[in-house]
Amino acid sequence: MLALQFRRSLPRYALLKLLGTRLGRAVAGRLSPLALREVPPPRLPNAQWVRITPRLTGICGSDLATICAKGTPYLAPVTSMPFVLGHEVVGTISEVGNEAGDLRLGERVVLHPALGCKVRAITPPCPACAGGQDAVCRNVARGIIAPGIQTGYCRDTGGGFSSSLVAHRSQVYRVPPELSDTAAVLIEPFACALHAAMRVSPDATDRVLVLGCGAIGLLTIAALRALGCTARVLAVPRHEHQARQAQALGADELLPASGPLPGRYAVWAKALDADVYPAEIGKPLVIGGADAVFDCVGSSQSIDDGIHFTRSHGTFVLVGMPGAPRGVDWTALWFKEITVRAAYAYGTEVHAGGARDTFDIAIECMQRMQSKLEPLVGPAFALRDYRAALACALNTGRSGVVKTVITPD
Repeated sequence: MLALQFRRSLPRYALLKLLGTRLGRAVAGRLSPLALREVPPPRLPNAQWVRITPRLTGICGSDLATICAKGTPYLAPVTSMPFVLGHEVVGTISEVGNEAGDLRLGERVVLHPALGCKVRAITPPCPACAGGQDAVCRNVARGIIAPGIQTGYCRDTGGGFSSSLVAHRSQVYRVPPELSDTAAVLIEPFACALHAAMRVSPDATDRVLVLGCGAIGLLTIAALRALGCTARVLAVPRHEHQARQAQALGADELLPASGPLPGRYAVWAKALDADVYPAEIGKPLVIGGADAVFDCVGSSQSIDDGIHFTRSHGTFVLVGMPGAPRGVDWTALWFKEITVRAAYAYGTEVHAGGARDTFDIAIECMQRMQSKLEPLVGPAFALRDYRAALACALNTGRSGVVKTVITPD
């Protein structure tokens, strides 16, 4: 089968790092250790697994970070090469193990990509998995499959950028018939956004700041509103199409993402009821600010700005994958006694008075919000046109597409 496969190459990783973000993005499709190859379809590890034929697979920010060498090698020890990328998947079941429960051939499903203890046939489960938090499983390098935190970063599971991947029965969620493939492909990233939104519980009089209006930033705005948040939401889009979509999804006010620092900080301060004190060296001191800040970028600038504009005793939620930020002044965390929360993936949430799976909540919300969220997804690229798909995803300001998707056909 054809698959978009990633192989380890330290020289290419070092070269992309040396080129920096802008040049690295420009040449990533050619220099990244990524290639379209004929590979054998992955095998079912045991009878509890099924095979899925992808219909649509989204390109995630973590995929782009891997391809462009933007991230750090932090997770390399729990990743197995070569792997087929792609974990935001809606597909059709095309093979069923004889212990896969009531799953049937031809059913349309979405993938929960975390590779925890149940998937790896490890008993008893680790404390994280026993508590419904399999995304942070202790045993991601053990069990019946190769190391990997998620499908798409494990050599034994395959990934969505192909015509075949395998998944444990616990990773599979049926798609309601009224949901289109375009809506369903957003369920995995929407689950991530819901997980982030549930890190805090803003009051109606609070101010919430969302930094970044890429897919996760926009879905975080949607998640806040889907969960009934009535706080004032301020968003920081970088491009015109992101600004329009942020407002359509529930942002009350838009703040500039760029421009001279004194002017930008003055605009932010006015909107967030903050006071700005000029610094002798470095960035100004900010007192006051948002009750909750969701950093959906993870860059050095966004983390630093987000911490600056979180009020005393407020909450800063790190949603975007941060890499290794430099130039972040952590003094405000100490001085303003800010609570820092991280939001990675999904799990079991305390919601509506009980414990619920994030994917179940995401599917339920998607049924109500399909018409608002579908416009985030652009036209599908064929797998053979993956270079054009990457160019679209890496240059969203030019393409106007929030979520780029690939189909094997």
